[in-house]
Amino acid sequence: MSVERFMKRLQAFSAPQVFNPWKDYDERYDIHKRSSLIRRRQLSAYLEERIGKAKMLIIAEAVGYQGGRFTGIAMTCERMLLGFHPTVSPSMVFSAVEPTRTSNGSSACITKQTQREKGFNEPTDSVVWNAMLDANINPYEVVLWNIFPFHPYKVDDGLTNRTPTKEELDQGWTYTSELMKLFPDAQILGVGQKSSQTLQDYGVNVQVTLRHPANGGAGLYKQQFKEFCETL
Repeated sequence: MSVERFMKRLQAFSAPQVFNPWKDYDERYDIHKRSSLIRRRQLSAYLEERIGKAKMLIIAEAVGYQGGRFTGIAMTCERMLLGFHPTVSPSMVFSAVEPTRTSNGSSACITKQTQREKGFNEPTDSVVWNAMLDANINPYEVVLWNIFPFHPYKVDDGLTNRTPTKEELDQGWTYTSELMKLFPDAQILGVGQKSSQTLQDYGVNVQVTLRHPANGGAGLYKQQFKEFCETL
């Protein structure tokens, strides 16, 4: 398995009420028709630059609309790529290509002024990245991913998040198992019970199940991640 082949596998996926960041284009939110190509290029750079370096694979549940939906990278939001994030700089994510915005700041569907000016920001993404930095972990030694690596949304509103179904989690395992082959020496950390349980159902040795940062879990996530890093 190579990154190039893996990207082609991701690009082929399609399902109702699911946005594939590396294939799909939504004229309501995307800046232009090449947006999916930009996201493919960014994820490819992110993965390629971690081959042979990654010590951890942190796996959550699904892509969110404020994060990977527009960057193509799990638990990574546009403001990190565009230089508008207070702690995470673009060079921490990748360096091989120029970070590019794919959300359309002029879209009538994007109504918040800060999102229009600076792109999307996902609080969970900030918690995950800041926990790495606080623990003095090199971001290039960590790969962020989701069991279901696509964006499940509600009805016809692409700026919503939906919990992936059991079937979708099982579908996502196919891609997660292929990703793991790219980083065979990385320890596996699950974010949230659904992610960890799915991994364990498929025989993966999950080193630790981290509390999902959402809904008041940020503090516990940081504590658990720090405690795990101290054992390395």
